[in-house]
Amino acid sequence: MNEKIILGLPKGSLNNVKRGNTHQLFVDAGYDVQGYEPGDESYEITISNDSEIVAYLTRPQSTPVELNRGMVDIAIVGEDWVKEESVLRDNDITKIGDLDYGKTRLIVAVPNDSPYNSLSDFFKANKDRKTPILCFTEYPNLTRKHIMENEVYQEIYGDAVPFVQVRGLTDGDNEMVQVINSDGATEVYIAKGADLIVDNTQTGSSLKKAGLKEIETIIHSSAGLYAGVNCTGEKLEKAKMIYEQLLGAVTAKKYFDVKFNISNNKIDDVSNYLIDNKLCADEPTITPGSDFSQINVLIPKAKFPEMVDAIKGFDATSIIRNDLKQLIE
Repeated sequence: MNEKIILGLPKGSLNNVKRGNTHQLFVDAGYDVQGYEPGDESYEITISNDSEIVAYLTRPQSTPVELNRGMVDIAIVGEDWVKEESVLRDNDITKIGDLDYGKTRLIVAVPNDSPYNSLSDFFKANKDRKTPILCFTEYPNLTRKHIMENEVYQEIYGDAVPFVQVRGLTDGDNEMVQVINSDGATEVYIAKGADLIVDNTQTGSSLKKAGLKEIETIIHSSAGLYAGVNCTGEKLEKAKMIYEQLLGAVTAKKYFDVKFNISNNKIDDVSNYLIDNKLCADEPTITPGSDFSQINVLIPKAKFPEMVDAIKGFDATSIIRNDLKQLIE
């Protein structure tokens, strides 16, 4: 490839061992990455076994901007941030593919003792108030769009655009409903006087700790590999290759590699059973021996207990289970 491809690697929760260890994903995909270990990221990241990739740290909030501006060619980022960037203007970001981790929901939350069960309930109850409704969020564009699409908001305020403040920048003409940008720790703003928050959550546990409850989901999101305006031609082909490698590592996490020994006179019975009950990915691999043979299967993790119980019924021995690093289908 004539030009190197510039890769944006996410800083923050998508490179956290508890949510989505992007560093480990690249390692499992076969890339030798240095300077990107979770909690110890460097701005000098190297992928020593692929000289065609130049890697930089990117903050999720700014990644879509960097893709649109051609500052990075490809990047891993949550779909929530891509949609936040595209609300007010068309973007030239292309989703190469989903990576099935970093799953989250963008939700509307209120105090736990509030009587509201929806945004409509909230607006109905607050239609005559004399002070502004305050909503804090890291997603002001998606939040304003969601509010304006609410039928009760439309009944009360018509086409008026909620006031939005992002630091010193302001927009919108409806100062009775104000969306204020936060820079993280959004859930604490309720305690400071906000009426609503819009925040992303995985399990809802942090919201519960803050005494909040969800009343609506705006979008579901997960991490994906996205291409920007400059990712065309050879770069796009390279990007697709990178995605296939990463997807192979993601797919592998759903399977176990299982080996066991079986008497030769039971090979057909156990093989047919595994295939008929979909307890292997394709079909068993058989390594024959004089009296016993070894059978090797890829088994979906959720079906592993069922499979072990079944093969023991065929007198299988020496059952070995291994984790997979990569599975390219």
